[in-house]
Amino acid sequence: MNLLVVGGGGREHAIIKKLKENKDVSCIYALPGNGGMEDDAVCVNISATDIAGITEFARTHEIDYAVVAPDDPLVLGCADELEKAGIPVFGPSKKAAIIEGSKIFSKDLMKKYGIPTAAYEVFDNVSEALAYVEQAPLPLVVKADGLALGKGVVIAFTKEEAADAVKSCMEDRKFGASGERIVIEEYLTGPEVSVLSFTDGHVVVPMVSSMDHKRALDNDEGLNTGGMGTVAPNPYYTKAIADECMETIFLPTMKAMNAEGRTFKGCLYFGLMLTEKGPKVIEYNCRFGDPETQVVLPLLKTDLLTVMQAVTNETLSDLTVEFMDKAAACVIMASDGYPASYEKGFEITIPEEAKPHTYVAGAVRKDGKLLTNGGRVLGVTAVEDDLPTALKEAYRLAASIHFDNAYYRHDIGKRALQALED
Repeated sequence: MNLLVVGGGGREHAIIKKLKENKDVSCIYALPGNGGMEDDAVCVNISATDIAGITEFARTHEIDYAVVAPDDPLVLGCADELEKAGIPVFGPSKKAAIIEGSKIFSKDLMKKYGIPTAAYEVFDNVSEALAYVEQAPLPLVVKADGLALGKGVVIAFTKEEAADAVKSCMEDRKFGASGERIVIEEYLTGPEVSVLSFTDGHVVVPMVSSMDHKRALDNDEGLNTGGMGTVAPNPYYTKAIADECMETIFLPTMKAMNAEGRTFKGCLYFGLMLTEKGPKVIEYNCRFGDPETQVVLPLLKTDLLTVMQAVTNETLSDLTVEFMDKAAACVIMASDGYPASYEKGFEITIPEEAKPHTYVAGAVRKDGKLLTNGGRVLGVTAVEDDLPTALKEAYRLAASIHFDNAYYRHDIGKRALQALED
């Protein structure tokens, strides 16, 4: 089989490595991929948002199955166009991808169908938003409505921070059209949990839970990033909480999308907060999370391509999806200075021992050398019988990889380990 994976980051590398385990897969094309994926896929320099280019490539290269991984092409309708071209595809339609493409849509959906989430208000007028900030209780969460590369959310602990966030979105147009409308919501507290799930519109099959680490620096300090590391499973996510989430959040969300004529088929990501009043939804994503995918997929026992095809064919209920009873830890190696300013172009050396465990995100190949080409450069994942061992091994492997300007947090999994001890 010839496969096509749209995207070029660590998440896509993790998906490609897992798809390669299927003996029927002969070739995987990554569009655009990156220099660090070239041992696992044929990288083709077509942008993930070039929907026409992707579709034409799929037509002319006898693609048997396609996976659209990032949010942008899904929201733009990439899955729809591939389907029209007769290519079976994993990824939701444009109508369904709005669950991530518009925070206002998702908040209104939850309100309409009684799915637990933070209280919120919607604004399309900057003066009204600023007036609301003046009288609303702190802290506040200010969110751009549309896609913003994971950076469109500000937690404001002062009126000034909240007002600055509003102006940044609506006046300065920091996120372009994505910030024309905003959501201001209450600040929830509690452990955060990420749960990725397979759904074909009939059933929801949750994957192993995970815990992300968003802040750039140790002790959860510094700027918010796309994620500096992950562990799985998340120790806060107990069997009882999982059952409650299935009943109050997962199935109701699937049914709500069906009722709206927006049946979701693909990977539906639930960003959850375990509050004193029960689990609540912080956000939905219409795709695999990054870097959560780098710890969740290595734990998947069932063949990934088989699961994806069952989603596409709406036969997921016929399949038993199994995960290893183990733990996984991923350490992200970044360019020092990320997510602000950083240098790139440094040579990356990855020992042979570490290559099977390494998912490359920000790299380019020039003159036979692999060079850094982004903020988050790569992720290193270890799977072991327990979390302490997985963390120790992930850090051992990370220490063996070298590039100038490399930076990584040294406390990934610290909170999870504390939770296991409590």
